[in-house]
Amino acid sequence: MSLRTYDEKRNFNVTSEPKGAKKKSAGKQHIFVIQRHHASRLHYDFRLEVDGVLKSWAVPKGPSMNPSDKRLAMQVEDHPYDYKDFEGVIPEGNYGAGFVYVWDKGNYELLHEDGKDFDKEANKEIREGNLKIRLKGKKVKGEFALVKMKNSDDNAWLLLKHKDDYAVKEAYDSENYTPQRIKDRGLKEKEKMKSTKKKVSPAKVKAAPTKKEQFTPMMATLVDKPFSREGWLFETKWDGYRAIADVRKGKVELYSRNHLSFNKDYSKIVSALEDLSHDVVLDGEVVILKKDGTSDFQSLQNYKNDASGNLVYVVFDMLQLDGQDLKALPLIQRKELLKDVVKQLGSKTVIYSEHVLDDSEKLYKTAQQKGWEGIIAKEAESLYAEGRRSLSWLKIKIVDEQEAIICGYTDPQGSRKKIGSLVLGVYDDNNELKYVGNCGGGLNGALINELYDKMQPYRQKTSPFREKVKTNTPVTWIKPELVCQVKFSSWTSDRHLRQPIFLGLRKDKPATEVHKETAKSTRMATKKAAAQAAPPPARTHEKERVVTLNSKKVTLTNQQKIFWPDEKITKGTLLDYYIEMADYVLPFLKDRPLSLHRFPNGINDPGFYQKDIDTAAAPDWLKTVQLHAASASRDVDYLVCNNAATLAYMVNLGCIEINPWLSRIKNLDNPDYLVLDLDPENIAFKHVVETAQAIKALLDQLGLTAFCKTSGASGLHVYVPTGAKYNYDTCRLFAEYVAKQVQQELPDITSVIRNKSKRNKKVYIDYMQNSRGQTIASPYSVRPKPGATVSAPLKWDELTDDLAIADFHIGNMADRIRDVGDLWKDIDKTKNDLRKVIQQIEAAAQ
Repeated sequence: MSLRTYDEKRNFNVTSEPKGAKKKSAGKQHIFVIQRHHASRLHYDFRLEVDGVLKSWAVPKGPSMNPSDKRLAMQVEDHPYDYKDFEGVIPEGNYGAGFVYVWDKGNYELLHEDGKDFDKEANKEIREGNLKIRLKGKKVKGEFALVKMKNSDDNAWLLLKHKDDYAVKEAYDSENYTPQRIKDRGLKEKEKMKSTKKKVSPAKVKAAPTKKEQFTPMMATLVDKPFSREGWLFETKWDGYRAIADVRKGKVELYSRNHLSFNKDYSKIVSALEDLSHDVVLDGEVVILKKDGTSDFQSLQNYKNDASGNLVYVVFDMLQLDGQDLKALPLIQRKELLKDVVKQLGSKTVIYSEHVLDDSEKLYKTAQQKGWEGIIAKEAESLYAEGRRSLSWLKIKIVDEQEAIICGYTDPQGSRKKIGSLVLGVYDDNNELKYVGNCGGGLNGALINELYDKMQPYRQKTSPFREKVKTNTPVTWIKPELVCQVKFSSWTSDRHLRQPIFLGLRKDKPATEVHKETAKSTRMATKKAAAQAAPPPARTHEKERVVTLNSKKVTLTNQQKIFWPDEKITKGTLLDYYIEMADYVLPFLKDRPLSLHRFPNGINDPGFYQKDIDTAAAPDWLKTVQLHAASASRDVDYLVCNNAATLAYMVNLGCIEINPWLSRIKNLDNPDYLVLDLDPENIAFKHVVETAQAIKALLDQLGLTAFCKTSGASGLHVYVPTGAKYNYDTCRLFAEYVAKQVQQELPDITSVIRNKSKRNKKVYIDYMQNSRGQTIASPYSVRPKPGATVSAPLKWDELTDDLAIADFHIGNMADRIRDVGDLWKDIDKTKNDLRKVIQQIEAAAQ
């Protein structure tokens, strides 16, 4: 981002902002400045001097001194060095019009500066999306990181506070550190601009073009029963009209999921949204709320005739914020930003849809008691799949309801006028319209008149059904275009609605999308959601094949056997992965005893462990080592895997995952690494990330280099290379020290207690793996989990809230290595002086 962009956005005949020019600060120090910018939207501008300009980020919520806060920071154009001192008013009609105040300033350092070329290193870290700095200000001090967000626009970053002596644990709000006179001045200038509305010549001001588009909301899949699962959040299923609200510069477009305008019908909501101080695209539901907080669809139907109901727009997602696309952000982050936006609006007409994490039981019971339609389950880390029905969003119904197409109406009988009953249909999987029964319940006099008038323009002479429909009275057929909502007791054996009751017309859904909703198995749906990133097998395999590896012929059997039933991944695909990845897997297996964890019938059957190899039946080129196994109370022959042939042999036995010792056979009592296994117990994965970051920070303070990988199951593994210089007891004691230090730092989310019942909703920091004979899944090992996930080495800066275990699987690991390289290739070259660190700790304790 150059200063040219800065200049093009400003008319310097009107604004007093400095013109764009590079300028070095005096001396070797580099400055930072944070400016509170009360424009159309209050935000803070965070600026760092790099190479003679100010690299700049807009931080909507301002910086925080609390490490648990993750502040969104949107990178904007570079600003000139002299902007560091700018305060005052940017006049109405100019870019960024509003009041600017220097909130804090000072000098800053790079955490990893080599002393050679500060600007070169800073630019490099910015390009890589991982800038680590130390601020020396009056309000903000200590270590921070600016991390570019994964799967998002290039200018979307997170501003993070590191845990250090300056960090705070209490809630932090930048506004609490802003003088009241500054707040008042900002409000005054904003009101003044509203009243004057002066305009400047467009000669210099080039506004970004507004992209006109309409969004189609993401849809949920129906499942058969509620569930509680880590990593999911649960919301109310609102009974109303799904609606997208597009708010830009105070102008609102409120429309249905099939892009019909709601502006006229629900002008009260439109008026409320006009007061938003942000440009946003919101996703929510238009409802009538009763006094008990439940939604009433039938009252919403009558709103045109009786506007006395409490009309509310309940919002649960946000697709854009101030021109930035949020769809690639994890849901939990989108909701956090959304909650702030709704809170700032302070309207009773636009409200935020709250959620609960991990456990849906209480919410489901509340829904049953209050007669809600149901609840919605969403993966907390899911992205927004616009226009798609996803397994990342699931709906669990309490009351059976179905959308249906009105295909005709029967003649009235008795005292009823105009309509006897509605003839209903839905489309089947082949998009053929099918009759599903008649509905007379729920129709009253006023509603019948309205429905009758609504249907007259659609009358036709012939039935829209291919099948012959039998009714007791004559039918007036209509074009299958009007959609209604009914509730019913069940489906009959001939696929008709039993006892349907009319609830109202649906103007938010086209008839072509109306199908019979059949609930999927909750267990299968959630498993597929977790595994949907894993691709199907790339090729088919013959039943048996022979491969030559290391001059050895290895027979691979039952290649077509399905190991992952949901994903249709075969044993042959698993073998292909390990053969392709052998050069990266083998360094972590070489000269180490292995415990074989075999799943010969795939991941859905119980596997078993095998330590003792039948040497009489095994190929003579297979290497084994005889060791005493305490669990077996005898000597056993452990397999040792030093080449690709052995790797293929053991995988052919059904070894999905590879579990080596931490030590080698030449020095079995001294492991090459000490390991901390972070295992979440009914707690969100973001807390595992937070724990790993705390471990990293502690090890950094101690001068130790550590490596991190996903477990491939549910947690993370942190490895500290020891060079096989220390025995297991020493490594375990040090690992215990680290675990307990971090547990004291994070008592609310971590535990070192092995008993599962006593560490519920905690991240278990397991240091007991550091014992002779214990094994752990090797780097690049596949795990017998949905999605064929892999234990993947990570860069430390990948440990952000959007990290997901499911993102690393056998289908993308080879591509990942081509993109980021073998991240652990130098782990055995890393020198850590553990004894020296222990001595320092002991000396400090005395």
